[in-house]
Amino acid sequence: MHCVMYDHLGAHLCEHNGTAGTRFAVWAPNAKRVTVLCDQNGWRHGIDDLWGSDHGIWSGFIPGIGHGSAYKYGIETQTGHLLEKADPYAFFSELPPKTASIVYDLSRYQWQDESWLNYRRNTDWMSQPISIYEVHLGSWKRPRDGRRYFNYKELAQDLLSYVREMGYTHIELMPITEHPFD
Repeated sequence: MHCVMYDHLGAHLCEHNGTAGTRFAVWAPNAKRVTVLCDQNGWRHGIDDLWGSDHGIWSGFIPGIGHGSAYKYGIETQTGHLLEKADPYAFFSELPPKTASIVYDLSRYQWQDESWLNYRRNTDWMSQPISIYEVHLGSWKRPRDGRRYFNYKELAQDLLSYVREMGYTHIELMPITEHPFD
């Protein structure tokens, strides 16, 4: 069993035989065929196919796809129906109404939580009481026009203020993956 599946599934920048690109892997046990759809191949099925395994994991290396490239998985069902799916293990994705996943180089991310980590290191947090506020961000608050969703940065301050005012100590985000009709 793997405890960090995100290291194995999803899109990971790498080199293969000296060529830069991205390794893709997705679990689609009932698929007949899985393709990576992207700008590079005109979002067409059947161009950049992945290889299936007995365990239902489809994977492969696609040269030339780098940081910031948008993609989806093109999945052909056993009955020949073609589906286009976002990557459930993507590190970044487009904002609605767009739905593609985006290849992201995690080494570029600049962590800014050192003060929190220091506080946690010096606190007996295991003996502190907790009260968890569970929230679905897409329905918690919407812009007045209702045509889009707020992003995390737009929601953060209002949500934190509300949670503190209500006496909660923690926030649990309800599913943040792609949903039909979002």
